[in-house]
Amino acid sequence: MTLQNTPPTGNIDELVALAKTYFDAAYAMDADKFATIFDPAALVTRRGDGDSVVVTPVAAWLDAVRALASPRDAGSMRADQILSIAMTRDMALLKLRLRIPPREVTDLLSCFYLNGRWQIVQKVFAAEVLA
Repeated sequence: MTLQNTPPTGNIDELVALAKTYFDAAYAMDADKFATIFDPAALVTRRGDGDSVVVTPVAAWLDAVRALASPRDAGSMRADQILSIAMTRDMALLKLRLRIPPREVTDLLSCFYLNGRWQIVQKVFAAEVLA
């Protein structure tokens, strides 16, 4: 069996570029830029009230992003961090932290190498109110 569209082993540069695009999109709250790195079938998952889980299709999440004020427009300082990148063949997991006042957000981004590039297929996140 031959894997199709599999990146060369150790190719982290494209994942770092994806993370930078993600950080730029979050700072500007640019839904169109986010859309370039998410697969259309992607899901966004977060904790709800109590012990519930809220799962949102990426199209609905992008609509919500369009309604948010951006950290850039608020004059907030960026605090973007790539905490880790794990890659196995055509799968990767990025752990990112960023500031979207009044919260600090930790994202786990599951990615597949699809159609010749890395795409986010699942975003799981948690947000904490900044002190």
